[in-house]
Amino acid sequence: MTQTEIISVEGTVTAVQANFYHVQPNNGSADLLCTRRTRLKKIGQQVMVGDQVVVEEIDRQDKRGAIAAVLPRKTELDRPPVANANQLLLVFALAEPALDPWQLSRFLVKAESTGLSLLLALNKQDLLESHECHAWHKRLSEWGYDAVLLSIEQRIGLEKLQQKLAGKISIVAGPSGVGKSSLINCLIPEATLRVGQVSGKLQRGRHTTRHVELFELPCGGLLADSPGFNQPDWQILPQALGNYFPEIRQQLAQENCQFKDCLHLQEPNCAVSDDWERYEIYQKFLDEAIAYKENQQQQRDEETQQKVKMTAGGKQHEPKLATKKYRRTSRRERHQNLKDLYEKQSIDDLFLDE
Repeated sequence: MTQTEIISVEGTVTAVQANFYHVQPNNGSADLLCTRRTRLKKIGQQVMVGDQVVVEEIDRQDKRGAIAAVLPRKTELDRPPVANANQLLLVFALAEPALDPWQLSRFLVKAESTGLSLLLALNKQDLLESHECHAWHKRLSEWGYDAVLLSIEQRIGLEKLQQKLAGKISIVAGPSGVGKSSLINCLIPEATLRVGQVSGKLQRGRHTTRHVELFELPCGGLLADSPGFNQPDWQILPQALGNYFPEIRQQLAQENCQFKDCLHLQEPNCAVSDDWERYEIYQKFLDEAIAYKENQQQQRDEETQQKVKMTAGGKQHEPKLATKKYRRTSRRERHQNLKDLYEKQSIDDLFLDE
């Protein structure tokens, strides 16, 4: 017969699977497999990986408990769903697949938009010559990023990366096939994540990660592996895009544009020049941001022109009728109109008599 303790402990949610939550207590005791209190579900309180929670009804023998409360979050991301993260570790490969500036920039912009500190790591440096690696490092430095060059295969650069990960909750992101799972397996051998091969036809990796999970680093801190995806979602507005390019931020730190809504496309008295490498990429991304904004506005307009009608089959959307055009006139208004018409006709008859 097991014995349930009345005391409660605080801990970090390290994994979420179905309706169960793995919690790592802050006091260093054994991990707990927990459920969520029914009242948390009733009030719509979601429990995310990285959450600081209060666990009650702790059964030390079976290592179980119940999450009674979720403490306030410092940060929160929707994709991947992680709370209280400090930085985002963006992993790319220098070769196999080849490093594409456009794809890398798209991921960098999305990473910048999270508001987290950004750490860029480039894997497979052993597949390039030393001068090629140096050229990429210098190129990215001009973009505004101090990239860490790695070779997971030859265990190069891992010590420098660990120093930047120590004591923080970091989220690993990047396209498939660049070595994210291999990196975590190298940093945390007990993680034993599945590793996928790069497909020869498309030079893309196969998705190997199915859910978000936090792993404890030997150097201190936690590392979250996020499900692989080929391209990040685009949900950035035109006015915000410039904030996610370090090149633009650096120029605006020295001088402001004349107009607050400047899109930095060589408008009058724009403080941002066009003599930097990624300016063409910025222009392309700006076109996408404008298209996204117009699409959002169109969807809002369509929603305002529709009404929701509840039927036996569920919700049904119907177009709204123009109120003034289809509204039936009241009896009082009809009588008033007839009275006005009668008075006008009487006045006209009077003038005809004269």
